[in-house]
Amino acid sequence: MQGHYTTSRLSLNTVTLADIEFITELVNTPEWIKFIGDRNVHSHQEATEYIQRIIDNRNINYWVITIKGTQVPIGIITFIKRDYLDHHDIGFALLARHTRLGYAYEAASAVLAEALKEHSTVVATTIKENNNSIQLLEKLGLKFERETVKENEAILLYSISAGN
Repeated sequence: MQGHYTTSRLSLNTVTLADIEFITELVNTPEWIKFIGDRNVHSHQEATEYIQRIIDNRNINYWVITIKGTQVPIGIITFIKRDYLDHHDIGFALLARHTRLGYAYEAASAVLAEALKEHSTVVATTIKENNNSIQLLEKLGLKFERETVKENEAILLYSISAGN
C-alpha cells in the first residue's frame, strides 16, 4: 500500500509520531469509544506508544486525512490484517465536526481502489448501532456477509471482491 494518497479535496499520509495530538483527540472522542472502543490513550506517552505499535506492525496501515491546503487532520483510514479475519479490514474514523461531508467516502474510496488491486477481497466490520458506518460501507460497495462475535460483542462483517 502507498504511504500517500490524494483525492480532489484530501491528502492521506501514513501516521507518524508527529500525529500524537490528533490521535489522542480522535481515539478519545465519544464516537470512537462507542463504536470502536477505548484504547486507553490519554497521555503523550500513551499516544507515542500507540502510534509506535502501529508503525512497527507491518499488518497495520493508518493514514491521517487532511483537507488539501491545510495541515489540520480530520480523520483516519485504516487497512489492517486482523488475526480473526480472513482478509484485510478497511476502517475509517473522522472527528464529528467533519462527518457527513463526504470526506470519509472520498478517502476510503482511494484506499479501497488501491487495496483491491493487491487483494482479491477486502472486508470491514462494524457494530449494528453504527448506522453511519453501515451506510458508508454500502456506498463503498461492500455487501453484508454475516454477523459474527468478537470479544462477546456482535459485529457485522461486510466484504467486497476485486472486480465488483
